[in-house]
Amino acid sequence: MPASSPRGWTAEELVYCSNVHPGENLPELLNSLKNYIARVRNQRGLRRSGSGLWICASLANELVGDPSAQTSLQNHLSDTGISLFTLNGFPYGDFHAASVKQQVYQPDWSQPARYNYTRQLATILANCMLTGDHEGTISTLPLGYRPDWNADKHRAAMQALCRLAGELHRLHKESGQNIWVCLEMEPGCVLESTSETIDFFTRQLPAAAEETGTRREFIDRHLGVCYDVCHQAVMFEDPAESIAGLVAAGIEIGKIQISSALEVAHPHENDTRHLLQDFAEPKYLHQVRCRDENGCLQGVMDLPDAFDVKPLHQQHPWRVHFHVPIQTNTLCGSTLGTTQGEIRSVLDFLAAHPDLHPHLEVETYTWQVLPEALRPHNDKQLIAGLTAELTWLERELQQRGLLNQ
Repeated sequence: MPASSPRGWTAEELVYCSNVHPGENLPELLNSLKNYIARVRNQRGLRRSGSGLWICASLANELVGDPSAQTSLQNHLSDTGISLFTLNGFPYGDFHAASVKQQVYQPDWSQPARYNYTRQLATILANCMLTGDHEGTISTLPLGYRPDWNADKHRAAMQALCRLAGELHRLHKESGQNIWVCLEMEPGCVLESTSETIDFFTRQLPAAAEETGTRREFIDRHLGVCYDVCHQAVMFEDPAESIAGLVAAGIEIGKIQISSALEVAHPHENDTRHLLQDFAEPKYLHQVRCRDENGCLQGVMDLPDAFDVKPLHQQHPWRVHFHVPIQTNTLCGSTLGTTQGEIRSVLDFLAAHPDLHPHLEVETYTWQVLPEALRPHNDKQLIAGLTAELTWLERELQQRGLLNQ
C-alpha cells in the first residue's frame, strides 16, 4: 500500500475500531461518531482524525439502498472532523448481544450473505473516503469457523472471494478508490496460522482464480491480510517471522490491528486461576493456547473449557484471546500479564521496513466485559481509556521515528 509520507504515520492516521460501541442502526453509528470518536479526537488534541468504523449488515444494506442515509453519514463524518479509510467487516450482526461467541463467524465466506455484506461495505467505503485518499481497507473473517468447515464450504468461499476481487476491480475503475478486503487470521478459524494463510494466498486462491476465470491481478490488487497482533500472539507466532513471511510471499498486509492478548505465566497457581475466572465472561469467545514441553501448540476454543477439562499443560504459560488495553503490561496486581511486547515487535519490524505502510487500528472491543475493577463505568472513563491506548501507540511510534508531525 503506498505510503502517505516517506516514513511513518501521522497521529491523524492512527484509529481505533468502533466495534467497541453499539452500531446496529444509523442513529447509533452517528452517535458513536459524535459522542465517542470525535471526543477521543478532541482528547488527543487533533483537529481531524481517521476512524475505523464497524457497520453491521442491516445498516450496510440501509446505507447502500438509501442515498439520504449515506449522505447523512458523509455529513456527520465531515461535521465531526472524522475521515474514513478503513472498516471492520468481521462481525456481521449484533456484536453487542448478550452472547456472541462463535456466531461472530456467521455467515461465513461459503454463504452468499457474507459476499453481499462485504461488497456493500466496499461501496460505502469508496463513497465516504476523502478526495485524495485512494486506498481503503476492510477486515473480514478468515473464511469461517474451523469446527464447522468442510471441502464444499472451502470451494464456495474461494469462489466468492474471486468474484469479490472482480467486483472490487470494477469499483476501482468506477470510483478511483482502491479497496482491499483483508482476511484476519484468528485462532480456531480456517486460517489461524501464517503458514496456512500463505498457502491459501499463493496456492489455493490462484488455483480457484484460474478455475473461475478471475484474473490473477484482481486477486493480487484487492485481497490481502489484516494482521491482528493479539490473534497471532495467542498462536505463539513470532511477529517478525510472520510478517516477513507474508511480505516474502507477496501478500498485501492492508491493515494491522494493534491489540494485546492476556498472558498467564503460572496457570497452575490457585490465585492466578481465581483471577482468570473473572475473564471467562459469557459474551465473546476467548480461545486459549499454550505450548507443551515439545513446543507443540495445544488449545481449547473458550476460556471456561480450560478450567473444565485438562488438555492444557498447567506448568506452561497460557495465552488467551481476550483483547486487553494495549497500554497495559500487567493486570490484577501483576498476577496476569499481556502480550504488549508483541506489539512492540511489530512496530520494530515496521521501523526496519519503511516500505510497509498498512493502516494501523487499535482494536480493544472488550472494554465493557473486562472484570469489574478494570472496566470503565461511564463514557468519560471509556473515552479516557481509548485515548490512552492511542497515546501509548503514538509514543511507541515516536520512539522509533515513525510518528510524523
